[in-house]
Amino acid sequence: MAASTLSSCGWTLAEVKTTPNTQVASDTLYIYTWAGYTDQDLLDRFTQETGLKVVADVFDSNEAMLARIQAGGAGAYSVIYPSDYMVQKMVDLGLLMELDHSLIVGLEDLFPPFQSPAYDPQNQYSVPISWGTTGLIYNSQKLSTAPEDWGYLWDNQDQIAKRFTLLNDVREVMGAALRMLGYSYNSTDPEQIRQAYEQLAALKPAIASFTTDAWRPQIIVGDLLVAMCYSSDAAEVMPENEDLQFITPDSGSSLWTDTLVIPKSAPNPDAAYKWINFMLQPDIAARIVERLSFATASQLAFDKLPKTLSDDPTLFPPQSVIEKCIGIAPVGEVSEVYDLYWIKLTSA
Repeated sequence: MAASTLSSCGWTLAEVKTTPNTQVASDTLYIYTWAGYTDQDLLDRFTQETGLKVVADVFDSNEAMLARIQAGGAGAYSVIYPSDYMVQKMVDLGLLMELDHSLIVGLEDLFPPFQSPAYDPQNQYSVPISWGTTGLIYNSQKLSTAPEDWGYLWDNQDQIAKRFTLLNDVREVMGAALRMLGYSYNSTDPEQIRQAYEQLAALKPAIASFTTDAWRPQIIVGDLLVAMCYSSDAAEVMPENEDLQFITPDSGSSLWTDTLVIPKSAPNPDAAYKWINFMLQPDIAARIVERLSFATASQLAFDKLPKTLSDDPTLFPPQSVIEKCIGIAPVGEVSEVYDLYWIKLTSA
């Protein structure tokens, strides 16, 4: 049924061909992705349609992914899932293949802001696959007052000590502290960055851990009270506990986009294009929203969603929330300043 449905929509995966590279073609596609972005159903469906097996390795931060790629891991993967600002950085480092749009079906179906985003004009190197905001998920029944902004963590650290977590992500965590101080999420001022570090260092004794994923079971059962997280993760977890709520802080946060890219050293670029086309299919993208709870960048996929999902403000925040947020941007050489303070913060 799935095959006939996709065929009737004009989606053909098997016909995609690229210019052969020096690597020998393989029947296996290796992808490097965020935790929670694939499940066995998705991988099996791709195999059913293409005959290609998929092996998915996961990372929990853009920086960890880049470190592995730069250490020689790029040759293992044909598809990687960097976030917006990391796409720019990887392009500057010469790591990404320029995409052949004649081999991609569905770019024209993306929401207008994703058809030529600032981080990658004309989608020259990347295809947006999901988006959202960064904020705080919290237990509304166990907190005397609900968080509204980043400053809540500092103002209430005694009450929530060792029962809240921050992301394992230097730019997100430093960005939150910068916004709490009234500065840009993308500050390049070393003094402002130092002040953000000092604020986080003062908060450090109360932080349970820096984690992107491990907070989930802990907040479901009530061991954690608050966790900094991505909106897509909050949307997935909240149905497990009716007391959980998610907010995007009033002072602003990051508006992130996760993408699909093909590294220059991809061993199987043909399979990579098939994966991109597979992920852009409206039926597939809509099912991913339903099963894996991250917001699609495809207008056609969005139109297929039930109203309970399309109207979900955690997954698809209103314009009033989006206007308070900003995409994380590369900060050039100042990234070394961020990294230095991050190492001090997380290793102390």
